[in-house]
Amino acid sequence: MNVVLINPYELGRQPFGLAEPAAWLKRAGFSVGCVDLSLEKLDPDRLREAKLICLYVAMHTATRIALEAIPRIREWAPRAHLCAYGLYAPVNEHLFRTLGVDTVLGGEVEPRLLALAERLRAGKGSPQTEPVISLDKIPFITPDRSGLPSLERYAKLLLPDGGSRTVGFAEASRGCKHLCRHCPVVPVYQGKFRIVPLEVVIADIRGQVESGAKHISFGDPDFLNGPTHALRVVRALAAEFPGVTYDFTTKVEHLVKHPALLAELKQTGCLFITSAVEAVDDRVLERLDKNHTAEDFARAVGLLREADITFSPTFVAFTPWISLEGYVDLLERLVQLELVESVAPIQLAIRLLVPRGSYLLQLPGFEELLDPFDADLLGYPWQHRDPRVDELQAAVQEFIERAEGDGLDRREVFSGIWSMAHDALGAPSPALPGFLGTPIPRHSEPWYCCAEPTRRQLDLV
Repeated sequence: MNVVLINPYELGRQPFGLAEPAAWLKRAGFSVGCVDLSLEKLDPDRLREAKLICLYVAMHTATRIALEAIPRIREWAPRAHLCAYGLYAPVNEHLFRTLGVDTVLGGEVEPRLLALAERLRAGKGSPQTEPVISLDKIPFITPDRSGLPSLERYAKLLLPDGGSRTVGFAEASRGCKHLCRHCPVVPVYQGKFRIVPLEVVIADIRGQVESGAKHISFGDPDFLNGPTHALRVVRALAAEFPGVTYDFTTKVEHLVKHPALLAELKQTGCLFITSAVEAVDDRVLERLDKNHTAEDFARAVGLLREADITFSPTFVAFTPWISLEGYVDLLERLVQLELVESVAPIQLAIRLLVPRGSYLLQLPGFEELLDPFDADLLGYPWQHRDPRVDELQAAVQEFIERAEGDGLDRREVFSGIWSMAHDALGAPSPALPGFLGTPIPRHSEPWYCCAEPTRRQLDLV
């Protein structure tokens, strides 16, 4: 029986979320095809013979693209059973089902994907019998990436000296033990996380290194959720693949709580760390339940500099609680900490997304700030009490998109945003210092998960 797994988008990385289910299904005798819409056009000939078509929706952007693709998939493969799986599937279950998706799965999906495929192979179709969300521990196996485009076609690691490296994408854990209110992981995993065994992680990395990877990006929501496991992974990586560098994402909380880890992370090849700082206003951080303060952020910057590990902070720059003065404070903090070169410009335009199931909805009075759910946005729209804030957000986003097309560097983009923010505030724009930070190693596709799909992405559908 033919199964097609489709990845709409995952930050330009080769997705573990297709490779792991592919391994499970192939081991059970299914013929599995993989389509990555970040690189490949949706082809009706690859769909017509499939009895099961599964869309992997790990991100907001991926979900938006999947929703565009579903009507065509239904047209080209009307008899196929459609499944949506991944982080954004359960919270958008109703919307997927209205578009004709038969099965919706979240959490640890592989056993249920396999059970669905076996049910279809036995001639038993809808309705769904598998639970929508399951967090049971599963026996991970080595992912099968053979059906995916080659690593060279995915996002590269760009180095400050102008060089680049081919990037592999691995996962050492799933879920997260934290409950940050705005995080999309929380409604599904609810504070649980699952470890991918060391031998599976290293086998997956080994295959990617053999395919040309010189750098590994760990896709865990928080790589240091289990610091002992994380250290085992990077020690094994460094021992078997000396010279292969890596990066990961973790909370500011972990960086300030485990400073003793940083020297070994550097020694084993850690090139940079991404952390969702989100804000420099403690009142906003408290509402988001980030469990760190603006002072912790500054401390983390110092600790990573001392360890010679690059810090790549991300932000939710626009929330209902920020003011124009608060936005200028964010920009000033980046100047003071010499982090301008470390922040992808898009991070300075990110607007708080409130999807279904968000823990933000538990905040007293928060729902009063929201408009009804918008299926196109995949969230609850909100307007700031000060319309100048919304106007600035829209202007900053438009400017960043234009600047990218014009090839402006990070300093030039920041300078433009600096002027725009002060103009919005009606205040003179102070001259920026000559030094704003050192250019950093970074992925050619920025880290952010709630962007509008681009025209190029939608053209591949």
